[in-house]
Formats: sequence, structure tokens, C-alpha cells
Amino acid sequence: MGAGREAGGREAGLTSALAQFLAQSRWQDVPAAIRHEGKRGILNALGCILAGRDDPAIAIVRKVFPLEDALIDAAAATAHDYDDTHLPTVIHATPPVAAAVLSIARKQKVSGAELLHAFVLGVETSCRMGNAVMPGHYERGWHITSTCGVFGATAAAAKLLRLDERRTASALGIAATQASGLVEVLGSMARVLNAGFAARNGLAAARLAAGGFEGPRAPIEGLRGFVNVFGGNADLSQLTQRLGEHWEMKQVAYKPYPSGVVLHALIDACLEHREKLRLAQSIQVHLSPLAVERTDRPEPRNAIEARLSAQHAVAVALLHGEAGLAQFSDAAAVDGEVQAMRRRIGVAADPSLDKMAARIRADGAAIEAPASQPMDDARLEAKFARLAGAQAARILETVRSLETLDRVSLP
Repeated sequence: MGAGREAGGREAGLTSALAQFLAQSRWQDVPAAIRHEGKRGILNALGCILAGRDDPAIAIVRKVFPLEDALIDAAAATAHDYDDTHLPTVIHATPPVAAAVLSIARKQKVSGAELLHAFVLGVETSCRMGNAVMPGHYERGWHITSTCGVFGATAAAAKLLRLDERRTASALGIAATQASGLVEVLGSMARVLNAGFAARNGLAAARLAAGGFEGPRAPIEGLRGFVNVFGGNADLSQLTQRLGEHWEMKQVAYKPYPSGVVLHALIDACLEHREKLRLAQSIQVHLSPLAVERTDRPEPRNAIEARLSAQHAVAVALLHGEAGLAQFSDAAAVDGEVQAMRRRIGVAADPSLDKMAARIRADGAAIEAPASQPMDDARLEAKFARLAGAQAARILETVRSLETLDRVSLP
């Protein structure tokens, strides 16, 4: 499905084309492999939500927003930096979308197939919005998980609320005027609000449209619409090209470590070569300029900063042989042994490296660390079990059989 062009070269009708696709999409048109990826995404998001609800930042969010379950759950899903990554754009696509569909499922009857279908469409929308505005969008300082996540939450909610094409387009317009979120908040407690507000605002946009509230005609592609205001090196064709044929869900990976995704290859290499690296007199880490900008934090003061610290990631991997929640905790951030190890680690930018890759130089020898390998089902389910605790077995069985359920009941 494509869109025409207006005078001056601008794409015409993109919002309408996307709304038409969302409204007309049928469950039977979603390939089996994408359905399976949808279940993986929901499982991972649920694990992150359940573990994140106990985070100190989320405790405050719950006090302030006790009735906003979508906001709370999306914030919880991102609290530990353990969620997911759309590899081309680095959007953490699932938290706002999962939180929105779970909120609706608590309030009305939703079948498993309906929930899964809406979730897949929401993730697809978030990722395509990201493809359309990257890389300039992030370079301007917009936090893409939030700015594009609100469209994903809206798309998913619109599908579950059974909005027609016209009302879905209005919902996308209402979402567009609520898009926000700054990269500057990363590394602070405020970062969880980006996904939280995206979920809350997306859900509100769909509910307003369901009630007859109307949005603008071209909120995405208009002269003062989302892409032109928030974008940069924009490629609007990414939004609708091969809709329903090519699925961005295939490009979503789930985090094996509770840290910034640009550190995962580095952690992999440290765990694999741990014995050699622990004995090294000097360790120099090379990362892409983007990764250095985000993660060169030699003295993180708490868990939030530690999750975005290359020095901390290397230190705990080498000292403990693990990189889980305990290694990225407040206690680990201020541990004396970890602090001493961090001071032995230098970080430098290498423009030749992919944003997901790393190189380690230790006593003159080089260790290449290509992008981290995707988690298979067994690893993902093991991760979920660690995060969900006593509820894990029951929830896992529910997600595995999601398509067969007449009504979804998830925490």
C-alpha cells in the first residue's frame, strides 16, 4: 500500500493510508511467524512490567497516577532497561503498546487473538514511524521510544476499540499533538515517564476518537505535522511501503541484559573473554560515537546511571561473570570493588563501528564484539521466569495459548 504525492514533492495521504491499513487489517492476514514474534514481545513486556513495578521510581509513579494503569505499566516495563529494541531505530517499541492493550483488556472482553493482533499492529506502527524520521529525529534530541511510541499505543488501542478508518485517522492525529519525550532525561528517574506518557496518551487518543473527537487531516505528513516538525532526514515512504507484506516486528530484539542496548555486544565479549580481560593491566573500550555519547559514565552513582555506563557494564561482567539485575543495582553502582575496576577502563569513540558493536583492546590485543545475538525462545522464557517469579508458569502458559483464548486475563 502506498501514497501519492502533493505539489512540492510531499507525500500525500499517509495518515489516511495508515489508518486504512489498521482498520482493515485481519488476523488471518498476519503471518504465523509474526504472530509468534508478537507472543514473544508480549511475554517479554509482561516480565519487565512485573519486575519493574517494584522499582523505586515506579512506586512514586503509582502514588501520583494510581488510576493510570497504562502509564504505570509502560513506565514499569522500561524501569530496568530490560525491555526490547527495534534494531534499525533503537525504539523500545513494546512497552507503550503492551501497556495500552493490557489496560483495555482489563476493562472489556478481549480475545487472545484480538489482543495479539492489536499488539503486532501497534509495534509495526511505532517502528515504521521511527524508520520515517531516523536518524535526524534522535539527533535533534527526541526520545524515539516516546515520540513514536504514542502512535503505536494509539494504533493498538484503536484496533481493540474497533475504530473505523476515519476514527483511526483522528486518533493518530490526536496522538501526533501529544508526541513528546527528550533524550536528555535518559540516565535519570524521569526516563520512565517517556514510555508511560506514550501509553497513556495513545490510549486517550483512541478513546477520544471513539467518542467522536476529530483530529487534523494530515497530522503525520502535513507541513506542520509530526514528521516535518520532529523529523530530520525523513523518508516518508517508510511509513506505508509494503504495509502488510513486510513486518518490522522481525527486527525487534529482546534484551539479554538490563542495560542500554548499545552495551550488549560489549557485555557478551567481556563474559566470553572474562579470564583474559580480568588479568589485563589496561582495558580500552571502543564504541560508536552514539554509544559513547550515551554510555561514557565512569562514575555512575546509582542503578539508573549504571545501566547506561560502559565502564560499569565491563566491570561487573569481569568481576561477577554475570550481568543481571543484581549487577545493575544501586548497591553494585557504589560497591568499592566495582568502582576500582571501573577506573581501569577507558572509553573511546570509533566512527567505523556499528552502534550495536564494540571493540576491546587489552594489553595490546584486540577483541572484536559484533552485535549481540538475538534471544531464542528458551532464553527468552528463562528471562521471563526470573522476572515474573511465582507467577511465571501460569502466565507463560497463557501467552503460549493466547490465540485460543476467548478472553484474556493477564496481570
